[in-house]
Amino acid sequence: MKNRTIAVVGATGSQGKGVVNALLKEGSFAVRAVSRNPDNYKGNADEVVKGDLTDVALLTEAFKNVYGVFVVTNFWEGADEIAQGKIAIQAANNAGVNHFIWSTLPNVEEVSNSNFDVPHFTGKAKVDEFVKHAGFENFTFVQPPFYYQNFTGQLAAHPQQDGSMGWTLPIDPAKKVIHMSDINDFGKVVAGAFLNPDKVGNGSYLSLATELNSFNDVLDAFKRNGKNYTFNQVPGAVFSTFFDGAGEIAQMLAYFEAHTYMGEKAEKQIQLAQEIATEDFNSLNDWIKQNVT
Repeated sequence: MKNRTIAVVGATGSQGKGVVNALLKEGSFAVRAVSRNPDNYKGNADEVVKGDLTDVALLTEAFKNVYGVFVVTNFWEGADEIAQGKIAIQAANNAGVNHFIWSTLPNVEEVSNSNFDVPHFTGKAKVDEFVKHAGFENFTFVQPPFYYQNFTGQLAAHPQQDGSMGWTLPIDPAKKVIHMSDINDFGKVVAGAFLNPDKVGNGSYLSLATELNSFNDVLDAFKRNGKNYTFNQVPGAVFSTFFDGAGEIAQMLAYFEAHTYMGEKAEKQIQLAQEIATEDFNSLNDWIKQNVT
């Protein structure tokens, strides 16, 4: 590790911010944020450079003289995740990067034998094979969970027809199938991976999953903190008509019910992530206390 700099792609996003902050707190590496708009960067990285997952020459320049890179793509911004993953791999190879860490998710198509279609999972997973064959000295796959932050963001409680606040979703609220964490804890796993290439740099999968919850568990956690939310289960076909993109969310939740978020064989990956993380993880109950008023 002659050069102790890590380049973080997506440093302004939920995953990237946590990675930057965890690396800085641990203290072994300098951190270079890679941003399409470096002038607007407000984070804590030691330096910020311009880089774009659609421009291999620019990204190669951004990766120069670094030991490792962390790369995440954003399906919800319209990214072609397979094309962007290939560009990131090429740029990292061009720049001589030692340790490539790719933020991925389970291949729903493979896990479910094509019973469910969840492109924002499967598209990332399809890049894994390209990473495996790219020739990096060290490479690691990290899998983020369902973020607690979703409960104040994309999947926040909304007014219901009966006047209550809560959720209307196509999932059985009694089924413990959703792997959850504070997304800020993801950085602790990534930092641990960069620190332990001998242990996880051979293509290991690290799955962040602090808790495995049902929606009833979520309701209980909020109730303990003074929030009485409700839950209504609706068929996936009905939910799919609610808004643009609802069809994919319905497919995702149906996949969770059938296979869990991380899939049935994820226990070793979850345990390994816990073992190499630089700090302990935040519980849902503590996160609600800290973030929900």
